[in-house]
Amino acid sequence: MKQLISLFLKKVPRKYLQLFSHFALKIVAVFYRGDQVECPVCTHHFAKFVPYGRVARANALCPNCLALERHRLMWLYLKEKTDFFTPGKDILHIAPEICFIKRLEVMHGDRYITADLESPLAKVKMDIHEMPFEDNHFDVAFCNHVMEHVADDIQSMKEIYRVLKPGGWAIIQIPIFEPWADTTFEDDSITDPKERERIFGQDDHVRLYGRDYPERLRSAGFEVVEDDYVMILSEEVVARYALPKDEIIYLCKKK
Repeated sequence: MKQLISLFLKKVPRKYLQLFSHFALKIVAVFYRGDQVECPVCTHHFAKFVPYGRVARANALCPNCLALERHRLMWLYLKEKTDFFTPGKDILHIAPEICFIKRLEVMHGDRYITADLESPLAKVKMDIHEMPFEDNHFDVAFCNHVMEHVADDIQSMKEIYRVLKPGGWAIIQIPIFEPWADTTFEDDSITDPKERERIFGQDDHVRLYGRDYPERLRSAGFEVVEDDYVMILSEEVVARYALPKDEIIYLCKKK
């Protein structure tokens, strides 16, 4: 199963995965019935989660809503440590994850805006480097696993900062590849897909983030809280929800 999923992710364009993979996984879910793990996003229980990733990780993907480890962690974090679930907020969701979209549409209605350059799931087609929104418009923004793809990540961060209201906040997550270097590495001259995958971890990535990532966010204007929320959870909770054990939540605040 792991090898099949890895091959599938490498060969099938992302937009088709976004449109159709959840139908296939509904069938797969039948074979994962059980009560060893639970998805906090959709509340379904399974014997285990489905393997996922170009190098497939065991116990990763919820076959019902398609939440991955980081999505389950983020959902718990939003419930426990923010007021996100209070109605009446203007939300911007860049590169929206399918596990969140319908739930957040029900919760926030027309004030929840999804946006992306290519995703067929997004309402607004846009370039994150120059977003078509007025200044100080959104209370909350989500932008997860996007900055490693864009030409100018600092400009993209500045755009998120610009469209947030004073007092607004964003969660802007990135992938981390071990060993985690001290400084971010990027080189525009690396264009060969195989070389990009070798150096950056994926053929559509253009940089490999280091421990200086929070400073890059701060350079865009944000006050950054590096929250180790998952590390204070019990082993039982981490296992029950199959959470990433060492992921930092980057909570980015606009003063």
